[in-house]
Amino acid sequence: MIAPSLPPKAHRWQQVSFASTLYLCPILDCLLADVPIKDEAALRLGLQEALVNAAKHGNKLDPYKTIFVHFSVSQSQCWWIITDQGAGFTPPDYCQIPPPPQAMPEAGCECGRGLYILHHVFDQVYWNSDGTELRLYKAIKSSAHDRLALQC
Repeated sequence: MIAPSLPPKAHRWQQVSFASTLYLCPILDCLLADVPIKDEAALRLGLQEALVNAAKHGNKLDPYKTIFVHFSVSQSQCWWIITDQGAGFTPPDYCQIPPPPQAMPEAGCECGRGLYILHHVFDQVYWNSDGTELRLYKAIKSSAHDRLALQC
């Protein structure tokens, strides 16, 4: 098993918390405000899956339970740590490298579409031992054009 990277302490961290809901547009806008436009669509899809899972499966859409998101976005990397107040989740071992969509769920893989999306969008996907905290990491690759624009 590959050990996940720990989130950097030197980054500027922000936090958002909200009651369990599936109305996530303003939350996603906040979490993606500093993400490069070229990466935004994929990251929005991945974060939406993670937040829906936390609200629906973790907190059972209980409006008295809260979802917490700590996040840090820099020019080279993005971190999101999503915590719910649910009973926890243990992903199956065989879902660490998810199968292609045609192999799920009809072919017997119970990890589902959401886990496939998370592993496809993010460079690292890691749950804590309780299964109530999800760490997502994405390296941001800048092109030569992006680097020139940042220098101006």
